[in-house]
Amino acid sequence: MKKGRMLPHVNRRRYRAIWISDVHLGTRGCKAELLLRFLRSHDCETLYLVGDIIDFWRLKKAWFWVQSHNDVILEVLRKARNGTKIVYVPGNHDEGAREYCALDFANIKIVREHVHETADKRRFLVIHGDDFDCVVKYAKWLALLGDTAYQIALSVNHWFNEARRRLGYPYWSLSAYLKGMVKDAIEFIDNFEHALAEEARRRGFDGVVCGHIHRAEIRPLHGILYCNAGDWVESCTALTEDERGCFRIVHWPTELERAPVYAVAS
Repeated sequence: MKKGRMLPHVNRRRYRAIWISDVHLGTRGCKAELLLRFLRSHDCETLYLVGDIIDFWRLKKAWFWVQSHNDVILEVLRKARNGTKIVYVPGNHDEGAREYCALDFANIKIVREHVHETADKRRFLVIHGDDFDCVVKYAKWLALLGDTAYQIALSVNHWFNEARRRLGYPYWSLSAYLKGMVKDAIEFIDNFEHALAEEARRRGFDGVVCGHIHRAEIRPLHGILYCNAGDWVESCTALTEDERGCFRIVHWPTELERAPVYAVAS
């Protein structure tokens, strides 16, 4: 008998809608393998890709593309062929796709923003959120500089977690921890969240779903529900809506840690 290795087993789940954002395919920090496992373990009526799915900023500087990144794209296309409605809202890192907004092909719709109606008839604005980031909007050069520093932090984070894994410790985001310790970053996140919530309230929505800042969140602000899908380079999170219209953040690494394991042939 071949020696086996242990893998977590997660029962397949179905939701009314799933939102994922800030995947950053094309970068070394992208957790494509984890995302692929998530996509293959979850079904939904509508899958929202809330921006920065492919990181063209980084690809222009240095080409990085491995098979797992191809596999994520192929899995999304497979879901579309099998009847899942795909709504793609490009972000700032994949802003080139905004030129194709309003196109609808092969069950994939590309839009600048979208209105999602929940099972309990609430209306949510779905938008990436970079329009509410003053650095990206008015000083793109500074955003590019910050992106380079962020990629360095992610690289350190990768090797840090490799060491943790070999010592038997679970994944932990060093870059997210450092970001949370910086007062200016906390103030920026708070301003961003309030700006998105206020925009949704001003336009008569019941809530807003966004990405951009790599911080998964569900909380009431200004009388509406603010939701952020998070990212797949640090926290590896997704936002879900069930058949009753209830929202939940899925932290995929935690889900896998809690799952029972089974042996597969190596």
